[in-house]
Amino acid sequence: MTTQTIDLSVTLGRLRLKNPIMVASGTFGYAREMENVVDCSRLGGILPKTITALPRMGNAPWRTVEVTAGLLNAIGLDNDGVEVFLDHHLPYLRNVGTSIVVSVAGRTSDDFVELADRVGHCEGVAAIELNLSCPNVSGGVDFGTSPESCRRVVEAVRNRCPVPILAKLTPNVTSIADVARGAADGGADGVCLINTVLAMAIDWRKRRPMLGNVMGGMSGPAIKPIALRCVHQVKSAVDIPIVGIGGIASLDDVMQFLVAGASAIQIGTANYYDPQGSTRILDELPSAIASLGATAVAEVVGTLDARKTQSPQ
Repeated sequence: MTTQTIDLSVTLGRLRLKNPIMVASGTFGYAREMENVVDCSRLGGILPKTITALPRMGNAPWRTVEVTAGLLNAIGLDNDGVEVFLDHHLPYLRNVGTSIVVSVAGRTSDDFVELADRVGHCEGVAAIELNLSCPNVSGGVDFGTSPESCRRVVEAVRNRCPVPILAKLTPNVTSIADVARGAADGGADGVCLINTVLAMAIDWRKRRPMLGNVMGGMSGPAIKPIALRCVHQVKSAVDIPIVGIGGIASLDDVMQFLVAGASAIQIGTANYYDPQGSTRILDELPSAIASLGATAVAEVVGTLDARKTQSPQ
């Protein structure tokens, strides 16, 4: 077997990607910003910054704080709104040479439906990611904390949107598996696990929070074990595909998510300090798949045997 014979393509419900390496919304701009650094056409998919119906100013500074093994952000979905996205960003994105999955967010169920309906009918949009789980905006996690509310939003969008739907879920719940069941029952093509973990940082000398929004979302290496746990739990609970997100920065990280049950992954925070990491991992992926005796990514997904534990060294 040679690495050239490895099938890297993956299927997420109705969405087919040429490989499982994607970049997460909010960490890759609108791709235009990265064109001189990364060959975007090689990626399995790009998720531009989350858009809303109307422009949003976002939260007051500070909006980001670097912490041990990660990053806190409270951007607040700062964006120019759907009109600017469709007129300015999408014409560029549809020509980058890979699948474009558009992340949308709303304050109400109707907001999600109208946005997904409008964007989903546009040329060049491969799928919609419903950002049901942003932890630093008002109402941002409401739809992702209840299985029934998640089901209702996904179902309403599915009835109006012609392209595949991915539901991005929050770990800030009692049972993420229950919420994932709600997304599956609503007709989601897949779930994205996880969004950031609610957290905060404090300047003890000033006795004040460091983020302008007080709390924000934690991303980066520190949340990878949480994300892996969520992927494992959801894989055991639902049959729809999973996209793994959280602290992914290396080939080992990617392989851990695949074995745990993710069919694809999104690289997020690592794009800030290692923007070419996604394509480097892609170069290394075929050899890793072959080392397990597999000929395709799909053969590795969900092969974790939780009954086996590694003996102490």
